Amino acid sequence: MGRSRGGLTTKIHAVVDADGRPIGVDLTAGQAHDSRMAEPMLRDMRNGTILLADRAYDTNSLRELAKEKRAWANIPAKQNRKESFPFSSWVYRQRNQIERFFNKLKQFRGIATRYDKNARNFLAAIKLVATRIWIRSL
Repeated sequence: MGRSRGGLTTKIHAVVDADGRPIGVDLTAGQAHDSRMAEPMLRDMRNGTILLADRAYDTNSLRELAKEKRAWANIPAKQNRKESFPFSSWVYRQRNQIERFFNKLKQFRGIATRYDKNARNFLAAIKLVATRIWIRSL
């Protein structure tokens, strides 16, 4: 848990497959940048996959990780980036699967309101809900 102007906050980081099923879930403090958790969570990425992420994940290290895994990083470039990279807006529309996953996650009141004060308990509750989402999709 991290402290911000709004109080103690937590960010949920998730990786989902093409069907919106969760593959990995983790927590960080609310003030931590999103891209810090991207590399550890994507280390197990299979070769030849397509990595869809928003502009916050447009870092050289993440693009190099994708190149190592022979994956295509379809990430829109930041406004201040001088280099250009191949980007398909049509493929990028599939990124809504992660948004749908978070919407399903928020349907559970305990997750949406963050009743748990302990980060480990909160992560365990998220993983239980993620398991239920996975099972319902089969």
